[in-house]
Amino acid sequence: MKVYTKTGDKGTTSLYDGTRVSKDYIRVESYGTIDELNSSLGLAKNYIEEKEIKDLVSKLQRSLFDVAGELATSDYRKFVSRVTEEDITFLEKQIDHFTSIMDQENAFILPGSNLASGHLHVARTICRRAERRMITLKSLEEVSDTVMKYVNRLSDTIYSIARFLESELTYIEFKK
Repeated sequence: MKVYTKTGDKGTTSLYDGTRVSKDYIRVESYGTIDELNSSLGLAKNYIEEKEIKDLVSKLQRSLFDVAGELATSDYRKFVSRVTEEDITFLEKQIDHFTSIMDQENAFILPGSNLASGHLHVARTICRRAERRMITLKSLEEVSDTVMKYVNRLSDTIYSIARFLESELTYIEFKK
């Protein structure tokens, strides 16, 4: 199989269901940002030493293929491997787990005191951008509420892991 097809040379691409759209179409931007997030998590994983957390990040990466597939289909119901409420519950349990075992200071922190946390914080911001792109898409076309909720919880999950992995916490204080 060749990597290049030449079908996109004029600025169009095919969605999962075969529909041709412009490469700058908001749907393509949405699932493309999910793909960027997946790659960013893959990079971050290389700096995580704890096997359990590395395995968790791999699980999150796998789920992003379902998110991207759903977003890459004009009618999300036609993509059968969708994220579910159970997947959202799993993320909430991860958030609860990590927040229960770390300092509960309610303040902003300076992100990235080591490579693992720094790369995870970059992934978190990409996740939040993906969510913004999805909100724009949802204003134009139907997008599953479940996938919207999943990506929202995913950014919180990535934040919780990143904050847990910080080697030092530098709290941000605002001038009064």
